[in-house]
Amino acid sequence: MMDRAETTRLDDLEILAAHQAQMLDDLNGVVVEQGKIIADLRRRVEALTGRIVEFESDASAAAPTQKPPHW
Repeated sequence: MMDRAETTRLDDLEILAAHQAQMLDDLNGVVVEQGKIIADLRRRVEALTGRIVEFESDASAAAPTQKPPHW
């Protein structure tokens, strides 16, 4: 039979395990949310990169090919 000290120690360990399980669940939620945010940011960066490339190609096509007369 367990004495009072062993029972208290076991209770403390069970409480600690429960807190750690909750913390892991909380951290998992944070990681999942950050993954969604990162995926959204990647999509935005890719879209902006495409727009910049398009803008640069349009700008270079419209740029004069001759130097101005004052050069």
